[in-house]
Amino acid sequence: MRRSNEILLAGVAAMAAFGQVAHQHHAPGSAEEYVRVLEDPQRDAWQKPHEVVMALGLKPTEAVADIGAGSGYFTRRFAMHAGKVYAVDIDAKLLEAAMKDAPKNVEAVLATPDDPKLPAASVDTIFFCDVLHHIDGRAAYYPKLAKALKPGGRIVAIEFYKKPLPLGPPESMKISEEELIGEMKAAGFRKTKSFDFLPYQYFMVFERANM
Repeated sequence: MRRSNEILLAGVAAMAAFGQVAHQHHAPGSAEEYVRVLEDPQRDAWQKPHEVVMALGLKPTEAVADIGAGSGYFTRRFAMHAGKVYAVDIDAKLLEAAMKDAPKNVEAVLATPDDPKLPAASVDTIFFCDVLHHIDGRAAYYPKLAKALKPGGRIVAIEFYKKPLPLGPPESMKISEEELIGEMKAAGFRKTKSFDFLPYQYFMVFERANM
């Protein structure tokens, strides 16, 4: 049973950005299959979604963009605390799943792999969970995020540690903490906060460096 659980968790992590990018390793056979994997209750044990949302300290007036929303795993949780949530994904079927019975403060955004398609100055928090390492051309992608942020906005990134782990993508695909901090610095952002309660992932918050 333990081995079966490890295989399942590895599949979840490997597919975590399925809706955000055109290419994928170990992609599921269908959007329905992917939703079942992402929503498996076993994921909660290591993803700690409640703790993640609480750490962000979302305000009732805040607008959040969940980029690579997939099944809406985090989108639904954000909607309970924020004023507005954009569920951003490039897969229309996954967006349909995310929007099923979604709260009224959730809006679907059909994006492209190189553009989140968010309105200018529309969000306070841009959130990524196991998605950034799948985005090609991140240097060109970050300025589009900057345009979508309101003054004082932030980018939140959760990624698997770049080291051997019992689950997650191949080590060659991962972004190290140092790499991400460097990329964000080049894009005009600085790390302002980090959390270490996730067992397999780092959790960082970035804001504009000139603030």
